Amino acid sequence: MARQIGTDDHEGFDRPRRRTRPRTKQKPDYSDAEIGTVTSITRGRYHVLVGDRPVIAVKARQLGRKAAIVGDRVRVVGDTSGDEGTLARMVEVEERTSVLRRTADDDDPYERPIVANADQLVIVTALADPPPRTGMIDRILVAGFDAHLSPLLCLTKADLASPEALIAAYEPLDVPVVVLEPGSDLSELRERLHDRVSVLVGHSGVGKSTLVNRLLPDADRAIGVVNEVTGRGRHTSTSAIALPLPGGGWVIDTPGVRSFGLSHVDPSTIVDAFPDLAEVAADCPRGCDHRTGTLGCALDAAVATGRVSAERVNSFRRMVSADRESF
Repeated sequence: MARQIGTDDHEGFDRPRRRTRPRTKQKPDYSDAEIGTVTSITRGRYHVLVGDRPVIAVKARQLGRKAAIVGDRVRVVGDTSGDEGTLARMVEVEERTSVLRRTADDDDPYERPIVANADQLVIVTALADPPPRTGMIDRILVAGFDAHLSPLLCLTKADLASPEALIAAYEPLDVPVVVLEPGSDLSELRERLHDRVSVLVGHSGVGKSTLVNRLLPDADRAIGVVNEVTGRGRHTSTSAIALPLPGGGWVIDTPGVRSFGLSHVDPSTIVDAFPDLAEVAADCPRGCDHRTGTLGCALDAAVATGRVSAERVNSFRRMVSADRESF
């Protein structure tokens, strides 16, 4: 009898196939999990404030590469008592209302998220020791407007130099300014921080940690000094930390920065943070970045007719052109 083509004489003797349980598309339900705020991150451990309990958690496997950052609202399960030696599990990251980002430099394609869910950006700048750098301030402002954060310029060390020039530089952009010197009253600053989630950003050595220690004496943030030769500060805060304010609100202290890359920002979108300029820019040609010398930019015509002030447009253009300069 002829063999049937395509059959295998030994197919009945194959190794039994391993049975696998079919995957389910149903995701775990963590709606009853407790929600907390990530206050700091240390070596893969997430410090989460759940109610008034500081809880330490690790990231659950199902989150994959998605990591939480300081300021994130997260869901945690397991032992959330906060007792010494306990470890909870972070299973979900809630949708963010904002993310402040930067890149290492203007050619870096990788965004580095700094904090989540802030609504106010406090740019801390010393008036001397180290001297202020308007280019750095402009870059941080651009990143803040891109993240839809309200800006606040906090000028420290007013005992060493006058704040008038910096105040005048940012007045056309309607950026509020608070001026401080050692031992000065913090009432105005406290009022502006009240019930807000404020992220403090600034060059190394400008006094951010000193400011946090004055606002929250129990914070115990390390304080550094400025190098007399380079004029640069030492990185005393090595990681971001979120601290609740008495009476409502949060401050998020971040490490001092020496560069602030903006490769993730499209300058043409920053105009949306200024309603009067955005109304004018609606008449710009497609793709206009609104910088000085851009052909057909409607801002030029608006200045010529007096629709907007030249000072405001010049200040705006200086800010959005900050990524063309190095510091």
